[in-house]
Amino acid sequence: MKILLVLGSIVIPIVMFILRKKWGKLHLTFNLLAIISALIFGNIASISIYNILVDNTVFMTKIHAIFLNPFFLITGSYLGVYILYLLLIFTIDNRDMKGKY
Repeated sequence: MKILLVLGSIVIPIVMFILRKKWGKLHLTFNLLAIISALIFGNIASISIYNILVDNTVFMTKIHAIFLNPFFLITGSYLGVYILYLLLIFTIDNRDMKGKY
């Protein structure tokens, strides 16, 4: 399972990059998915923290329940892959800029 997670974090951004080169409109789709994921991810985190503060529960034990939320995990993993995808775009598109900064 660990190997699958590591390979997925390498292969998926590369596939996203290749798909972006073939179909330029997919870049907009990837960006919109990232915006939606960031909103969901942030809202789940903030609501969980708010509930902990309102309920006056122990923060460190209660906050880990957030990892049981599948939407939190899915959106967080997409954001992780998306950041790697953006770094790949930045690196490849700017490889010819050596010495121009």
